[in-house]
Amino acid sequence: MKTKAVRIYGKNDLRLEEFELPELQEDEILAHVISDSICMSSYKAAKQGSDHKRIPDDIHINPTMIGHEFCGEIVEVGEKWKSQFKPGSKFSIQPAMNYKGSLDAPGYSYRWIGGDATYVVIPNEVMEMNCLLEYSGEGYFMASLSEPMSCIVGAFNASYHTVTGSYVHHMGVVKGGNMAILAGAGAMGLGAIDYAIHSERRPGLLVVTDTDGDRLQRAESVYPVSEAARCGVQLHFVNTKNLSDPDQYLLSLTGGKGFDDVFVFAPVRVVTEQADRIMGRDGCLNFFAGPTNPDFKAEFNFFNVHYASTHVVGTSGGNTADMIESLNLMSHGVINPAVMITHIGGLDAVIPTTLHLPEIPGGKKLIYTNISMELTALTDFARLGLTNPLYKKLDELVTKHNGLWNTEAEKYLLEYAV
Repeated sequence: MKTKAVRIYGKNDLRLEEFELPELQEDEILAHVISDSICMSSYKAAKQGSDHKRIPDDIHINPTMIGHEFCGEIVEVGEKWKSQFKPGSKFSIQPAMNYKGSLDAPGYSYRWIGGDATYVVIPNEVMEMNCLLEYSGEGYFMASLSEPMSCIVGAFNASYHTVTGSYVHHMGVVKGGNMAILAGAGAMGLGAIDYAIHSERRPGLLVVTDTDGDRLQRAESVYPVSEAARCGVQLHFVNTKNLSDPDQYLLSLTGGKGFDDVFVFAPVRVVTEQADRIMGRDGCLNFFAGPTNPDFKAEFNFFNVHYASTHVVGTSGGNTADMIESLNLMSHGVINPAVMITHIGGLDAVIPTTLHLPEIPGGKKLIYTNISMELTALTDFARLGLTNPLYKKLDELVTKHNGLWNTEAEKYLLEYAV
């Protein structure tokens, strides 16, 4: 079967190509990809090429497909997996398989599977590691967002706290505690706010900071303080750019106690060091955002490490259990990661979007791999709709859902876009 896919040949060398997939083996699965969410990790992979830990050394000869936040439908199942998987089922994939200790992952390391493609061959190890996950919810784009949501779930689970006088560590954020999400009004920060408010282990106080007033305003519009209060969370949005002493103000919100859990959502030194300064006793700094610079450093107060038991943790992605939880919460409408999405595009938009991702404002860029469409902001639908009926209808459907991408809009797009 022929597929169209974006493949990486080297640093900054991405190519959209059409080619034949190999014949399906008895331990493989053929799948039709519908949607893929472009991740900053794909940008890093495109910039680093074979220097990236998940990218093979021979991509100049055997290029691999990119994209790892995808959803689609199973088309054909090899004999080995016929008792577990059926054609027509919707799926998502956990790319961090850790198969036999390897860093190999779909969207980085494989020639025949990646999210920025029309059809892919799912290799045996994905099923062996229980990383092919069924999605029973409506539409496709939610399952594409299950991977980034699993990173958030994983970070919340990886944070830990100690017990004075013992060596026992309690895993997870402090239930009912003080939590800060710094630089948290971006796409992943919005997902973290959603999870913090609506998960079972929620904080009593949640403070979200940023220096971009427009992003903070959007965050508050989709997660109003009243909704957080309904869930038992006292929520504050703070623009630290406008404060003469942001540390003191943030600490004052905790009554001077400091924060139990501080998440850093931008790999910026001043933000990381601020996280260190606002932690309370036994505070956990979760360095969430992965830097592109391998020499990234920030100062950390080791006096507090010794006397106040402060500590730091970092995660790179979630595990399968985190992804299953994300899919379950989305399927039941507990969380709505649609707030992350600010742009829509087709397969032909993947290369320019991936290579210039940090320069493009907004949140998640969602790709529908079977259509042709330049990357378009949801907020541009109204303007484009003045001359294009497709965008006019999409604008109506997005407006109907409080400015958010939704399954109605997705269904319309897949039916009428080409």
